[in-house]
Amino acid sequence: MNQERILKVLRAAHVSEKATILADQNGTFVFKVAKDANKLEIKKAVEALFEVKVKAVRTANMKGKSKFFGRVAGKRGDWKKAYVSLEEGQDIDFLGAE
Repeated sequence: MNQERILKVLRAAHVSEKATILADQNGTFVFKVAKDANKLEIKKAVEALFEVKVKAVRTANMKGKSKFFGRVAGKRGDWKKAYVSLEEGQDIDFLGAE
């Protein structure tokens, strides 16, 4: 897998209360990923970018919310998220602090 595709697969770390609890208890990290990315691509991208060993990847397609701006209806885009479980003893440090 080339470097350009690796950077397109992972969009951002998804930060929420549930994601923080999963990271602390299970070593599972949540990422927003490209809608066309498969589990193997996600696994390779995380291993290449963060230099960790991935145990498992679970994905979920999230439907965009319907919103109203005054009387005008709109819809946020659909997106995909990935739950990435790391091998025992592995960790991702997003801050880069030692």
